[in-house]
Amino acid sequence: MQKISNVVQEAKIFAVANQKGGVGKTTSTINIATALAAIEKKVLLIDIDPQGNASSGLGIMKDNRAISLFDIIMGNKTPLEGLVETKVPHLDILTSTVDLMAIETILANSEDKEYRLKNALNIILSKKKYDYILVDCPPSLNLLTINALNCAQHVLIPLQCEFFALEGLSQILETISQVRNMTNKNLKIGGLILTMYDQRNTLSKQVANEVRDHLKELVFETKIPRNIRLSEAPSYGKPALLYDHKCVGSKAYIQLVAELIKRFEAPYKTAA
Repeated sequence: MQKISNVVQEAKIFAVANQKGGVGKTTSTINIATALAAIEKKVLLIDIDPQGNASSGLGIMKDNRAISLFDIIMGNKTPLEGLVETKVPHLDILTSTVDLMAIETILANSEDKEYRLKNALNIILSKKKYDYILVDCPPSLNLLTINALNCAQHVLIPLQCEFFALEGLSQILETISQVRNMTNKNLKIGGLILTMYDQRNTLSKQVANEVRDHLKELVFETKIPRNIRLSEAPSYGKPALLYDHKCVGSKAYIQLVAELIKRFEAPYKTAA
């Protein structure tokens, strides 16, 4: 088996994961990254979803993804070669293309298949270039997601405030537990982000209360509301914070990042 290097990690590494689609995962990743960059944190966003929505949501069109995460995971290019500067100061990205869909098949017999991203990321970590690294995972529990969880220190879980979201939550929590037991003993739940919250909707309140009852302080106090401006922004290749920084969705993400900073840059013990 290929040796996995043990570079000291100074950057805070978050996998943003939920196997259920449509929960605001990519929207959250983009806007958290942008809000961190806005306060001059040096941020890297890794788009490990073959759909490439985080890449296009930051205005990196397919023609500008000459070196993608596929090339890096396959070892054809180094991650330093793949770094792309976004229009957001202090925010870089490793882009995704549809080629990533083939990774599971191509690496089926590779002994280090679960650690390809970790090994690549160690090259970047050795440069001490970033304060925060966020990995936008695909909406499934596949090899790409496992790679993300193996290189992360913390998992951020966006959770849509609806009934079926609770069923999916147990699956991602179980996956995190398995990864911790088998391949990444230091992995922790960084927090749950309540998304698409409608304060007029009784079900939204019930879901939020139930999740908070079970997971206590792991649930961020800030709730991300349903907001049309959050939905519109990606079609313009912009984070909502650039598209309309005054909308309620942007303000919520700014508040969420303030909470995240307090949680991870001040003494705070995350639960298992």
